[in-house]
Amino acid sequence: MKVTQLKEILASNEGMKFLLPDGSSVPSHFHITEFGKIDKDFIDCGGKIRKSSVASLQLWQSVDYHHRLSSSKMLSIITLSQDKLGVDGELEIEVEYQGTTIEKYGLDFDGKDLKLTVLQTDCLALDSCGIPGAKIVEKVAATTSQCCTPGGGCC
Repeated sequence: MKVTQLKEILASNEGMKFLLPDGSSVPSHFHITEFGKIDKDFIDCGGKIRKSSVASLQLWQSVDYHHRLSSSKMLSIITLSQDKLGVDGELEIEVEYQGTTIEKYGLDFDGKDLKLTVLQTDCLALDSCGIPGAKIVEKVAATTSQCCTPGGGCC
């Protein structure tokens, strides 16, 4: 989800709830401890220089059980971040939440609740990373999905 999408959702929905991937709720007394932009400069395993940027939304809970953050307050935090830090509205949002360690999630909206979604890593340089069979694995996966259907003749 992009920053502009979240702002639209917050502007038209009061009392938002965050759901973890397992369906449980982030406790309603959560705080937003930070909202900002994270820039990452790196080299992939194929030697290509890359850059990426995300908007980071960090959720935290404490013993302040009476705390409730309204949608309008969340919206004002995001707007302030855009005004003061120049956070681009087209950036994808990455949510940080304290689990066993700091866990990172994507963000989605199901029409009622904000859902933290599982993120996956992937090789960015399959064509040049040097892992024998990386291209073969990719081709087998594509071929398997095409032929292993009822009547596909692969089984």
